[in-house]
Amino acid sequence: MTSVPTPIPSRTQYVLEEIKRRILTGQLTPGQALVETDLAAQFGVSKTPVREALKTLAGTGLVIMSQYKGVTVRMVDADMAREVYDVRLLLEPEALRRSVRRGASLDAARDALTRADGAADTAERSLANREFHRALYAPCGNPLLGRMLDEVRDQAALVSAVAWAADPSWEREAQEHREILRLALAGDSDGAARALHAHIASFVERAFPGAETGDRNEDGQR
Repeated sequence: MTSVPTPIPSRTQYVLEEIKRRILTGQLTPGQALVETDLAAQFGVSKTPVREALKTLAGTGLVIMSQYKGVTVRMVDADMAREVYDVRLLLEPEALRRSVRRGASLDAARDALTRADGAADTAERSLANREFHRALYAPCGNPLLGRMLDEVRDQAALVSAVAWAADPSWEREAQEHREILRLALAGDSDGAARALHAHIASFVERAFPGAETGDRNEDGQR
């Protein structure tokens, strides 16, 4: 008999999404303590939805739960960035290649790019950037591949938030996004995949110089 996932109660879902949004937009910073009673008061809920939300966020790697230190936003360093971006380099270009080859609609990616260009603040731009990347790999035709990338998506966004806080590089990345989308819309699956690989690799190399990833180009050559 196939088990059915238990739905997350609406209050827990609300708290979960709000804490995640605050982390990914830099309102809650790496290392910051997340106190159940304080968060419950902020959201007007009991501690139970907060506790369940924090457990879920710990499972996605956004927060750390410690017996001694309590719950804190995950710290970002070169090792963490390398691990996350290594996975992206291995999987995301291939997922985009498959999206293009199967003629999938990339309207969502175009819309995300437009939102990023017109963003009024860093938070809005960050969320649009996140949606742009997901819109490229989600229609790849392999749900498992998409879920694997979804699992590192939040951690990648946390790395980005920390890097942008130290050195905003929005315009350069926006230009790279436009080129990736141009190649994808032109049906150049290999060109789009190479451009995406270079985009991901160059970002982590600039932001975390000590985070050497496992390969240097989309063809697997060092």
